[in-house]
Amino acid sequence: MNLHELNAYAVAGKVDELNLISLEGGIYLLEARMHGAAFPLSDARGQMLHLRSVEHAREVLHAFPRLPFNLIHTSVHDEMCGLSAGTEDSLRVPIASRSSW
Repeated sequence: MNLHELNAYAVAGKVDELNLISLEGGIYLLEARMHGAAFPLSDARGQMLHLRSVEHAREVLHAFPRLPFNLIHTSVHDEMCGLSAGTEDSLRVPIASRSSW
């Protein structure tokens, strides 16, 4: 899904939430959740849309309708400690889609 498609779905009220996924190395990926399924966002070349920060995501989404917006931090601690891969230990933090300053 690209940003244009995401905006159309958001305007139609079909997007349940947006998740900004923080990965190791300062990489952020954006996904839309609709009807329980995750749809990663892609850029104009069809590649995964990489964002630099929460503020960069807010800039990209500034003209979109307000939607529930979460920052998701994945845990690499599980791999380091040898815990099972099935353990869901991500930190999920609701954030404002518009900057408060």
